[in-house]
Amino acid sequence: MTLTRPSGCKVNLLLNILGKRADGFHELETVMQSVALHDELTFQRGGSGIQLSCSNPALPVDSANLVHRAATAFLESARIADGISIHLTKNIPMAAGLGGGSGNAAITLVGLNEIFGKPLSSEQLFPIAARLGSDVPFFLQHQPAIAIGRGEQVESLEPFAALRGAWMLLIHPGFGISTPWAYQSLAKFPEALRGRPGRARELVALLAGDLTSAGAAFYNSLEAPALHKHPILALYQEFLRAHGATATLMSGSGSATFALVRGQSAAEVLREKFIAKFGSANWTALAPL
Repeated sequence: MTLTRPSGCKVNLLLNILGKRADGFHELETVMQSVALHDELTFQRGGSGIQLSCSNPALPVDSANLVHRAATAFLESARIADGISIHLTKNIPMAAGLGGGSGNAAITLVGLNEIFGKPLSSEQLFPIAARLGSDVPFFLQHQPAIAIGRGEQVESLEPFAALRGAWMLLIHPGFGISTPWAYQSLAKFPEALRGRPGRARELVALLAGDLTSAGAAFYNSLEAPALHKHPILALYQEFLRAHGATATLMSGSGSATFALVRGQSAAEVLREKFIAKFGSANWTALAPL
């Protein structure tokens, strides 16, 4: 039996760090929105153990890969000894703050659960996902969400009215930003490290209205170290705002930056202007919301 499933990504419309916890993680509140850009995972039963292959040779195919770790965790939890082959077709940039790897892990859990006849309930998949990574549980559901704790406590929300008809331009500058580095560097930016609680709920309320008001409240604590080290990202945002973007922000720990506009044609024009200014070496993509 073979099963193929898309594996999406996300952006953080808000990522507010509230301080460092005793366990070494950071307490946070975030508002996440899924994006219609996908990797692809193909699962095939048979063989022995976990056999992982990937279209991108830069990605490891052993336990250093979240897909492999997710498969191991699922098979152990479901007490399944059968072999599985998995192929990952990678389209989403890595080390971009888009959660591509986390999405891959979540879809691995869902895909294996399906191909093996659903031995685990949806509720049983969530704690497995949370152990794999903070963003992984978000990808087990299909709605926008608020997440708290270290990001693993997810509350699904209805689609945001302010994003109806909006399009997103995503830009990856060709370099990644290490998530551990981004969080460790927050110590040099006390205001970003100890954010004001409640901003996530405030943004969700604004997202029930118009995009201009909501976009002004987009915020990412991790921009403080990222834009300080990589000022080109700030230049991108200034350019995007000056040429029609209603809102722009770095997603997650970066380095991907997104801009929101009204309608596909406006998004296409903005991408053309960006490429004319900064060249075509950056990865860019358009997606409806």
